[in-house]
Amino acid sequence: MTSADILAPRLPSPLEEVADDRFARHGVRLLLKRDDLIHPELIGNKWRKLVPNIEAAAGRPVLTFGGAYSNHLRATAAAGRLLGFPTVGVVRGEELAARPLNPSLERCAADGMRLHFVDRSAYRRKAEPEVLAGLLRAAAAEDAYVVPEGGSNAAAVRGCRALGAELRGRADVVAIACGTGGTLAGLAAGLGPAQRALGVPVLRGGFLAGEIRRLQAEAFGGRRGQWSLDERFHFGGYGRTTPELDSFADDFEERHGVRVERLYVAKLLYGLVELAREGGLGRDVSVAAVLTA
Repeated sequence: MTSADILAPRLPSPLEEVADDRFARHGVRLLLKRDDLIHPELIGNKWRKLVPNIEAAAGRPVLTFGGAYSNHLRATAAAGRLLGFPTVGVVRGEELAARPLNPSLERCAADGMRLHFVDRSAYRRKAEPEVLAGLLRAAAAEDAYVVPEGGSNAAAVRGCRALGAELRGRADVVAIACGTGGTLAGLAAGLGPAQRALGVPVLRGGFLAGEIRRLQAEAFGGRRGQWSLDERFHFGGYGRTTPELDSFADDFEERHGVRVERLYVAKLLYGLVELAREGGLGRDVSVAAVLTA
């Protein structure tokens, strides 16, 4: 029995059409791809990215990286508890070690994850072989299988190709909020030739296009699918929200009875409303928004 069998995901995830006049008046049909319903603890793209890496780890401890509120760390810790393998979380911010754990890190610890806090300078350089080797030694995890921040590597990208395959022929545009770019890289590769993928980055910096190209090259040998990014809707960067965004998310929840996660999904849906208003999605088109959390 594989890890995927044990975790018992709900796949394919549901695809639901919602009636929203902010889209309909501009000739756009809105569908919600409910990846948030795949698994109660490994939701959305976390399930799709983690399972291939867990299987590659073959029972070894899994070490990965994240900030103090990382969904990826929480999902990895939950997977370790559910499947019985050790997990180590390298957390950005050495100063956090002396503080009480926030609810997110508290949940990681409760699920058995051993937390190792590092200074921000070393964390930024964690992909450098010498720095990574030092982090593994310091965390007493030199035998661990390493999963990058956000879970985005070639195995994860290939795993996310199934998301595109589930949506093949179901929508003209498939839109997703992006953190590290791995889900978009795989999604685009799985879509049909007439479909396009749209990424809405939740981080500032303009670096993501290059990262997606790199991930696709590692996973598939080159660029795959039609994809683009709209970098206007990060609301100040990762973990940032505004009263305007919170009000928008509250309104969407009231209209459609769907919980709207604030750090990723709210920014995606807000961006799609603006793009529909601007005509950036086209007319007489269907748009599937992937709810990843």
